[in-house]
Amino acid sequence: MKDIQVNTDPKLSRKEFYAELLEQVQCICEDQTFWVTNLSNASAVIYHGLISLEHFQQKPINWCGFYITNPKNPQQLILGPFQGKVACTVIPFGKGVCGAAASSQESQLVSDVHEFPGHIACDSASNSEVVIPLVQDGRVLGVLDIDCEKIEGFTEEDKNGLEAIATVIVKSCEWPAPL
Repeated sequence: MKDIQVNTDPKLSRKEFYAELLEQVQCICEDQTFWVTNLSNASAVIYHGLISLEHFQQKPINWCGFYITNPKNPQQLILGPFQGKVACTVIPFGKGVCGAAASSQESQLVSDVHEFPGHIACDSASNSEVVIPLVQDGRVLGVLDIDCEKIEGFTEEDKNGLEAIATVIVKSCEWPAPL
C-alpha cells in the first residue's frame, strides 16, 4: 500500500482540501480493483480528512461511508464499508436521503435532515447530510453518505468535491454483477 499524506492544515480551503483528497483516493485505488477494499479505504481517508478541517471540527462529521445496491434486490441499498456509529442496514430506493439519491441518480445536499420528507434517522445526532450516488452506465452501484451533527454542515463545494471522488471510485472498481 502506498503512503497516504494526510491533511495537517486545519485551515486548508475546501478547494485545496478536495484536490488533495482526490489525489489520496486515486492513490489508494490505483493498484486495487476490489470494491470492498477501495470503499473501506476511501471511507477512512474521507472521514479522517474531513475531521481534520477546522470547519468540521466546529460542525462534526459523525458518519461517513457507503451503501451498496443489493445484488439480490436492485431497488434496495445495503450497508457497506463506513466510519462511525452502527448504521441502518437496509434502505429502500426512494426512502430517506440515501434512497432519494439512489432513485434519482442525483446528489443530495440536505442542510437540515429534519425538513427532508421521509428522512431515516439512523443516528439522531445527524442534522445535515450529503449523499453522492455511485452510477456506472446508468446503473446505481450504491451511494457515498456523509452525516454532520450540525445544520448546514455541507456546502455545494463539498458536494462537488465528493462527486469527483465518487467518479474515481466508480471507475477504479470491479463491481459485482446484479443477480
